Amino acid sequence: MPLELLARVRDFMEAGGNVLYLILGVTFFMWVMILERAWYFRIVHPAEAKRALEEWSSREDKSSWYAQQVRRLLVSEVSVKLDHSLLLIRTLVALCPLLGLLGTVTGMIEVFDVMAISGGGNVRAMAAGVSKATIPTMAGMVAALSGLIFSVQWTRFARMEGERVADNFTRA
Repeated sequence: MPLELLARVRDFMEAGGNVLYLILGVTFFMWVMILERAWYFRIVHPAEAKRALEEWSSREDKSSWYAQQVRRLLVSEVSVKLDHSLLLIRTLVALCPLLGLLGTVTGMIEVFDVMAISGGGNVRAMAAGVSKATIPTMAGMVAALSGLIFSVQWTRFARMEGERVADNFTRA
């Protein structure tokens, strides 16, 4: 069964053309970044937020101008760490459909080459080009949709968590 599955994946990749390998690489990198954010939000961020809050709580002066600048710095550091890689994830999500479009264009060029060489009579060769045109489009869209869901959720979480951390810092 696993060998049959691998054979089907190989056939799918061959039917979609070389652009599918690029889409696969971008999708893999996007998911590595998404999982890194999940790990950061669940494991690392609580300790970072606690450290920043303890640093603020240990200060005696919390009302001077200087103290407020320190507060802003601590909140900003936490927010920057929360937002880390989110722009890259959103960029990779946007790149996936564009790579699918590149696959469409290259597949259609193949169809036109077959038509030019054979005079449009070789339907089987044209069908292979159409397949190379549609499969990358579908793959790019599926990859983008899967990443878009998490990209939106992580961006929302980072914004809300940054606001929550800021609210926990008392101004005295």
